[in-house]
Amino acid sequence: MGRTKRAVRWALAVWCVAALAGWDVARSDGANGDPATPLVQVSLADAPTVLDDGDLSSLREAIGQSLAWLSGQPAEQPVAFGRRELTVAEQRQSLRRMLELLADDPPADVLEARVNAEFDLLKSVGRDDGMMLVTGYHEPIVDASDVPTAEYHVPIQGVPRNLAGGRRKTYWSRAEIEDGRLGTLARPIAWARDRLDVFFMEIEGSGTLRLPGNREIRVGPAATNGRPYRSIGWLLIQEGKIPQDAMSMRALREWLTEHPEERARVLRYNESYVFFGVRSGAPVGSLGVPLTPGRSIATDPRVFPRAALAFVRTARPVETPGGTIVWKPVSRFVVSQDAGGAIKGPGRVDIFWGRGPEAELAASVMKEAGDLYFLVPKPRETIVTWW
Repeated sequence: MGRTKRAVRWALAVWCVAALAGWDVARSDGANGDPATPLVQVSLADAPTVLDDGDLSSLREAIGQSLAWLSGQPAEQPVAFGRRELTVAEQRQSLRRMLELLADDPPADVLEARVNAEFDLLKSVGRDDGMMLVTGYHEPIVDASDVPTAEYHVPIQGVPRNLAGGRRKTYWSRAEIEDGRLGTLARPIAWARDRLDVFFMEIEGSGTLRLPGNREIRVGPAATNGRPYRSIGWLLIQEGKIPQDAMSMRALREWLTEHPEERARVLRYNESYVFFGVRSGAPVGSLGVPLTPGRSIATDPRVFPRAALAFVRTARPVETPGGTIVWKPVSRFVVSQDAGGAIKGPGRVDIFWGRGPEAELAASVMKEAGDLYFLVPKPRETIVTWW
């Protein structure tokens, strides 16, 4: 690995830690502290290639979910793309137009030409150094039992009766909950083998419980205890347990597995606790619509418009038949349909990869440099339709 690549990896590792710690990474103008625009229009000379490497049916599916959410929003409500502004009605129309451009399954180069003719690209400014950190998340599969046993003894808690309405600011901490403070106030959905499985399912935001007889139950977050999220990754870096440039979800889990005597202390450092509810269908993001693997992204809704069409360029890990991890380019249209406590500011984007080994690998080790562009319709008088 060359010096430049090592420097980029080091900077991204620092970013990853900052994101896990929940630090606010929003960019500012500096002199007056006012937020700068998170999106800047790309000139024709600097326009990137927007060749999509995915299947277009999944893109149509994701756009359809955004349209479903937008249908419930007031038509004249403003939607900010940096300094550009649309109404919800205009955003709906732009997504419907994109579906029309996709209708005949055009080749990537034809779709690129169509998009460039009708849409402007607005690039995320990233951090103060111009970099953007791209990570991945997935839907974990957790072996579980619907009755407690000696093997399956870790409760996957439902919402307590005295937490009706979502959360309370002074509710019990993770340590108090794990020590049995809930009593009979909550009914577990199921029981897992390993507390780590449940903890990381909280971080991922959803999961599938695989029960005896190959039965499956999907679960998602239903409430929290209202305590602040604290990064156990940052804790272990501060304590010198894991080097900062080696930190990842995989490294974190491996260390906790190898040091069971430290597990309770480290996990309880994060007082935030998620209560789960049973879900039907695919995992649902912050918009309340199903997420589409490889197409749905999580961004900071304070910075970027929700349900909006975007384009991301980065790289993802793939394991070869021989067990070696190689990195392959990612270049595709995506839709902003989720959020996360660690996804803050214009320098962060998290790609949902679905479920299975490949998705788990991407979620475990992906912390790559990348670019993120949002699409807005060109002014009508400048559009030239040539196909």
